[in-house]
Amino acid sequence: MQTGKLPDSVLNKLIIEPITENSVERKEVLLKPSVGEDCAAVNFGDNICIASTDPITGAVKDIGKLAVHINTNDIAAGGGEPVGILVTTLLPTDITYEDIKKITEDIYTEAKKLNIVVLGGHTEVTDAVKKPIISCTVLGKTKKIISSSGAKAGDSVIITKYAALEGSCILAKERDIPLSPSEKEDIENMSEMLSVVKEGSIASKLGVHAMHDITEGGVLGACWEVATCSNTGIYIDADTIPLLPVTKKICDHLGADPLKLISSGSMLMASDKGKELVKELEKNGIKATIIGKFTEDTKKIYKYQNKEYPLEEPGSDELYRV
Repeated sequence: MQTGKLPDSVLNKLIIEPITENSVERKEVLLKPSVGEDCAAVNFGDNICIASTDPITGAVKDIGKLAVHINTNDIAAGGGEPVGILVTTLLPTDITYEDIKKITEDIYTEAKKLNIVVLGGHTEVTDAVKKPIISCTVLGKTKKIISSSGAKAGDSVIITKYAALEGSCILAKERDIPLSPSEKEDIENMSEMLSVVKEGSIASKLGVHAMHDITEGGVLGACWEVATCSNTGIYIDADTIPLLPVTKKICDHLGADPLKLISSGSMLMASDKGKELVKELEKNGIKATIIGKFTEDTKKIYKYQNKEYPLEEPGSDELYRV
């Protein structure tokens, strides 16, 4: 199989369907696994606990920082406030003391920024891995769940910030790409944009029908997933998707499609108050762009340079391909 997360059709057949068929029923469980959903949700009375888990496998540099943000972003996409994080770290035998120190410092530094607690986890050196692997579980709380499956026909499709933020940061640091000093500074600035907790909070208060953290498969993959799990169609004007110049340079250099590149730091939202939401986000210093509409039929289409193409199930992320 290709490197990366399982294709959604395979994930459904081998993972989701067997879990669903064999799952016990508990009234406390409000949101179960499905393709495109970022979180699970459990009712604990006064608050709903939302939980998410994800690994970092496509990067080595800044792995601690990335691990915190990609996991807390899922909680934000569910409309929740992240509270604590559990961290499992598997390290290769050639790891150094300083390497471990740097990973740990990055984890608690980013956790402090988000006002969350490192609750515990597990750390070990093992010959089962060739590079550091971090897998985290984040717990959050909310009064109301916002799922990825709530988009409605007529809703605006909104993206925050810029496409391919995480992918640009990883490729710039992991690959030998000729970047100017100002472009390297742009990458450092982008690495400070990887959290979507703030925009998730703003959107939750204003009201959105669905939110989805844009990770593997990039913007186009996220659009496909939200439309699929919401049982709607979608029409995307790809020419309106915001890209930073340094992202375009990196992708052109490597022959990568930035719209199919991992994009943590950007949130996909579905709202019937599209213009109002964009205005509110930008008032709070967060760039937001309407890039399309959810539709009544099941057609999934994106327009690029005046030509229309079918929006298809995402394959392996461009990060792994290049």
